[in-house]
Amino acid sequence: MRLTGKLDYLEMPAPQGSIDNVKAFYVRAFDWAFTDYGPSYAAYSEGLDGGFDGTPESDLTKPLPVLYSDDLEATLAAVKEAGGTIVREIFPFPGGRRFHFTDPAGNELAVWSET
Repeated sequence: MRLTGKLDYLEMPAPQGSIDNVKAFYVRAFDWAFTDYGPSYAAYSEGLDGGFDGTPESDLTKPLPVLYSDDLEATLAAVKEAGGTIVREIFPFPGGRRFHFTDPAGNELAVWSET
């Protein structure tokens, strides 16, 4: 059972065109296994699930902590009410839907749900 607010995923940027090199590093260094979702995204499941984003948009980003929610709309409302700033409204992605927000310190996080 997943709980709302649980740190569920860590997405890290990979400079455009470097996915294969990044994967090779983690395979060699730590024997990680990857699931590819197209040419610019590779997911891992190594204790804490996560993935590397090799899209052009990720070139200037920081790691993205991703929280889980069992009610995405309610969590969006709670984030707004608590003073978070929504930087990307709810959108679909392979596996579910999510939104991005910044906390009062400027850290960007995402919240996702399977539905």
